[in-house]
Order: sequence, then structure tokens, then C-alpha cells
Amino acid sequence: MGITVYPPQSEPHNLGDLLKFEADNLYSRDRVTVAAQQALQLGHVVGRVTATGEVAALDPAATDGREQAVGVVIVPILTADAPSPDGLIVARHATVADHALVWPKAITPEQRSACIQQLRAAGVLVRQGI
Repeated sequence: MGITVYPPQSEPHNLGDLLKFEADNLYSRDRVTVAAQQALQLGHVVGRVTATGEVAALDPAATDGREQAVGVVIVPILTADAPSPDGLIVARHATVADHALVWPKAITPEQRSACIQQLRAAGVLVRQGI
């Protein structure tokens, strides 16, 4: 009798993988308007467009506000040609796991470190190995 070998199974991150601590009564969360043409996943680090106040995927090369980390997406959202008021981010008094964060592909280690410090200044701590 042989041993059956199954391929490894993996599942995507869930909120428990990302969010390790948040304050009571939803204090840590902000409902936000997400800019058009965004596909934000759970754990996406976002910036805020200065002119509109809408959030969008972090872009360290931008000069419109998206280069500054302001929070982390906790509910995935896909927007089409118009902004959506249905975004939800953790923006303060929270702890997130570094392995569950979604960063821009071209981000450098220095830029990532600067963004982690920006999140820390907002009260969102990024912890390793949790």
C-alpha cells in the first residue's frame, strides 16, 4: 500500500493574518473614498491624494500625496471609472503584521522603511514575525 501525496494547499491572507491589534469600538478604522481605477487587496498600504482626499495604492514616486503612507486596507476593493466611498482602512492605534502588507513592486528598502515610519507616526505599528 502506497502513501498518497497531495499538493501543498495555501489560502490567501485573512484579516487575522494582517491585523494583530486594534482599539475597541472601531476607533482604529476609517471609512474612506477610494480613487478610481484601484484594485486594493487586504493589507495594501495606501496614501491619500491631496487634491481629492481619496486613498489610492501607495506610490513612492508620486508627488500628489500617494507617496505618504496613511493606512492599511482591511477590506479588499476594486473601483472602476469612478471613486467608491466603500473603502475601509486601519489608520490609527493598531498593530499589523509585516508579512501580510502589500507594497508596490518597485519599492526600495529605504522607501519601505520610510513608509513604515509614516505608519508609526499615524499610530499603526508594523511588527515582524507575528
